[in-house]
Amino acid sequence: MTLIQTTPSTEQVAQALYIVNRNAKAAPDPRKLYEMKRHAIAQLLKEGKAKKVGLHFSPNPKTAQQRSDTLIQIGDYFFHQPPTKEDKETLPHLGARDGEFRNPKVYMSLREAKNILSGFQPPEEPAVSSVRKPLTPPPSKRRVDNTMRFSVYSNLA
Repeated sequence: MTLIQTTPSTEQVAQALYIVNRNAKAAPDPRKLYEMKRHAIAQLLKEGKAKKVGLHFSPNPKTAQQRSDTLIQIGDYFFHQPPTKEDKETLPHLGARDGEFRNPKVYMSLREAKNILSGFQPPEEPAVSSVRKPLTPPPSKRRVDNTMRFSVYSNLA
């Protein structure tokens, strides 16, 4: 039995990105989810299936007074990413985000969304083992018997 692997449509990828992004915002360690999002968006931009619309002011600028995010459109969905230097120079600034706008809701499991986006991930490099082998063999474990009596004067005779 062979499995036919079809490539997901742009709309399916946008929906998967929506699910991954929504789950990343609530995850205790969202780095892997945001990495999946970043790689998928980069691939879609390269293929021409996504477009950069402009810059928006970030609602959470961290330590900066003001920061902007790049607004990216994929189908009917919009996503934000940190801007590149080129984005700051070429894209128009759209001002503050519209708090009324929401992406269309979609119901999909996080597992299904990850499966869809897994095709956009770069191949993993083999991990280099950080475990070092000891340079010398461990010393033999000699058992000491407490019942033996040693005489200090036995060697002097």
